[in-house]
Parts: sequence; structure tokens; C-alpha cells
Amino acid sequence: MEETIDLKYLIRLLIGKIWLIILITVIGGAAAFGISKTLMPLEYSSHITMYVQSYYGVSDGINNQNNISNSKQLVNTYMEVLKDDAVMNAVGDLLITQYDSYTIEQNFNLSNGRITPGSLRSCISISSVTDTSAVNVVATAKNAEIAAAICNNLTSVAPEFVEDAVGVGSINTIDKAKVYNNPIAPNIPKNTILGMAMGFILIVMLLIAIDFFDNTVKDPDALGNKYNKAIIGEIQQFAAEKKNKKNKKKKNIDSTDYLKLTDKNVPFSVVESYKSIRTNITFSLSTTDKKIFAVSSANPGEGKSTTSANIAIAFAQSGKNVLLIDADMRKSMQHKIFNLKNKKGLSSAISKMNKVEECIQSCAVKHLDIMTAGPIPPNPSELLASKNMDTMLENLSEKYDIIIIDTSPINVVTDAMELAKNISGIITVLRYGKTTNDDIDAAIKKIEFAQMNMLGFILNGIKIKNRGKYYSKDRYYYKKGYGYYSVKSEPDEEENQTNEK
Repeated sequence: MEETIDLKYLIRLLIGKIWLIILITVIGGAAAFGISKTLMPLEYSSHITMYVQSYYGVSDGINNQNNISNSKQLVNTYMEVLKDDAVMNAVGDLLITQYDSYTIEQNFNLSNGRITPGSLRSCISISSVTDTSAVNVVATAKNAEIAAAICNNLTSVAPEFVEDAVGVGSINTIDKAKVYNNPIAPNIPKNTILGMAMGFILIVMLLIAIDFFDNTVKDPDALGNKYNKAIIGEIQQFAAEKKNKKNKKKKNIDSTDYLKLTDKNVPFSVVESYKSIRTNITFSLSTTDKKIFAVSSANPGEGKSTTSANIAIAFAQSGKNVLLIDADMRKSMQHKIFNLKNKKGLSSAISKMNKVEECIQSCAVKHLDIMTAGPIPPNPSELLASKNMDTMLENLSEKYDIIIIDTSPINVVTDAMELAKNISGIITVLRYGKTTNDDIDAAIKKIEFAQMNMLGFILNGIKIKNRGKYYSKDRYYYKKGYGYYSVKSEPDEEENQTNEK
């Protein structure tokens, strides 16, 4: 699949992580400041200028201008002579006589009691001044006096070595190198800024890399385009879900803390999302005779049970007679969500241990009945595929306007596939930032193999800060094959009429 870079999406991604970016940037600056302040040694510098002169006898008749020109030609040669090991050894020998061994060891590497030419050469920078015959010598050391001594010792031994090596001209100075007690390094402000810049670059690159290799579902538009399926709805993350994440991880609960539309403090956007889902499901079922559909997920923990419960509540609030069946007999949830007993249920009804009517319970929501899963049977798949299940659903469909079946995760067991001949279709619930494309591919293959009608996806647990890209209070985008259809959020007229009665 062709990957494209959406600049707006990247900007939204970085804005969404702005506090993390600021934190890492500050940490980078603080780390650079701390390292510069405590770990990096202070360095001091001193400098001196040496002048190269090329001279000939008076009889040569060469004027001063030619003398300067000849001096420029000698500059590069003199610079190479000054860097020679012999010169470095001479300067090092002078330094050893001028300072104690501890000071010398703190600034240079020693070999056989002598300063190594390489360590001394690394402290010296020699350069020529453009369009002149001057040579700049800059020495850097951990000791300010050592830096000045290097310059002065180099100027004292240079004339002798230059004369021996070249034999032409001379090199002179007109001053002595001074001791400068203000350190030139580390440059703490500069290092701090560089640390902040490095921290910023690293965290931005890391966030982009993580997002690029993130295979989880986050974009409903891309999801619909890839699988050519309807996006039935998008549900934002419940507030209570965020507060109880740690508890849910420990318990591995397949719900958003069992939050229902009838609970207090449910966000308005969540209520409106389920109304839109109800409308879209109604459209999807309008061309079918059976008003029975299943709700499942690719994997456990994606919110299918809570989603099933709230879809059932949404239909019941519109005045429809609704039956919610918990067919996830391996790990039932509906009795916990609605606080019901689970001694009798689907398993006992199919096996005819109890009458169907005895296994159906009323709840606090008007027009909504619940058939819990019942006792855990040893053969859930066989029960769902049995003739008794077919007969029971056929009889119940005459009593109820809508039957919703909460089934086991598709990629875990085959229970949901056993219902293919009895339902109009299946809705797959996906968890934002958790369900991967590989999970969806596997689920789609199983659904197609069972020849089930895929009604579409519900993207669950969308974070509020990301909701603005895909969802607004006024419009919901419903995609199925031919394009986008706008569904205005309108008052629930049937619900209002019921309340008035």
C-alpha cells in the first residue's frame, strides 16, 4: 500500500505531544548545562603573533615590498617547522623545568618523563594572517599560565629551529603572551542551546518514527478506504476509562469500566455517537429481513461488550423492543454490565435446561431485555451452531424488533462464525491505538470464509484530543463504497415522545 506523508497530520501529531516535546527539550538543555558545569574541565587560552621576515643583503638592491613578498612565501614553510616534533620536544622540556609534575600531568600526556609531542601539538593552533607575513599562535590548556607559557616557549625556541631548517629569513615577536584567567570553554550557554536542540530533534524524530511504524488503527478514513467497509461509528474514550486504566490492565476487563449511556456524566459526544451508530445500523439492516446482528471484535479487550450494551440501550431508547444476547459464553460480561444474575442464560436455553422465557431478564432500561450467557458450557461453538439455536432465534425475532448478539472475539475462537446463517451481519469493534491492521486482516478473512455479511467497523476509545480530525458535534461521516453521507445530529424524537408519555 502506498504510504503518503500528511503534513497536517504530522503537525497534529507533534502538537498532541507538545508537553512531551517541551519536557525532553528542557531535559536535553539541563543535561548539557549540567555536563558543561560539572564534568567538562575549564580550558584557558593565550595567543601571540610571530612575524616572518625574508632578508637579503643591501647589495641585492631589493626593496622592502619585495622583502614582504618573500616573507609571505616562507610563512607556510615556517608553520610546518613549528609543528615538528623537535620543536614540540624543546617546548615541552622548557615547560617541565617551569612547572611541577602534578601541573604537567593535568595538562599533558607523558612518556618516559617527557611531554609527548602529540599531546602538546593538540594544544597549539598555528595559522597565517591573510595578505600578511604574520603567524598567529593560539595555545589552549586547562591552566591559564600553561597556555601562556606554551606560546612564549614556542617563540623562544622557534628562531633557532627555523634558521637550522630553512636558513633563510627570520621569525620575530614584539610582545609576550599574556595570562587570561577567563576560561574559553566550556561555553555553557552555547552547549545548553545545543543540548536543547538535540533533545528537540531526537524526540521529534522518535515520535515520527514510532508513528510511522505504528500498525494500529487510528484513522477511520484510511480504515474505510483499505477494507472498503462502512465506518458505523466512532466512540471517544470515556473519562472513567482513563481513570481506571491500571485496574483494567490488572483485571483484563473487556469494557470501558461498564459505562452505559444511562449512567450519569456520560459525555454528550458519546451519547451522540451511539445515536449515529443506531441510525447507521438501521440503514444497514433496512434491506434485510432479519433484524438480528452480531457485535464482535478482533481480539479481547477492545470494548465489544460495552459497545453491544450501549447499542442495545440506544435502540431501546428509540422505542424499539430490543433483546441483547450474551453469546460470549466463555467470558460473559453482560450480566456484570447490567448487574444481573447469570445462573440461567443462553447456554441453559439452548440445551433446554430452562425455558427460553426463564432465561430472559428485564433491566432498568425500558424496552430492553437481556439474555445473559448462563453457566459456562464445555462446547460453546457446538451450542451456537445447533438447531436449537436456530429455532430459538427464529421464535425470538417474532417478539423483538432488534436482536443484538454479543459474540466472542473473532481471532480467538470460532463462536461468532457459527452464527452466520442466523444473522443479517456482524459489526467489528476496533480499539483506537490497540487493534493492528494484521488483527483486522485476520478477522476479515475469517468473516469472509464464513460468508458472513460485514456491516462495518466501530472505532472505539478515540482520544479526545484526536477526535477533532474525524468527528464533530454536527456531522458524522459514514462511508460505504460510493462516498460520504452526512447525518445531522437531531433530537431523538421517539425517545422524547416516550418520555412525554
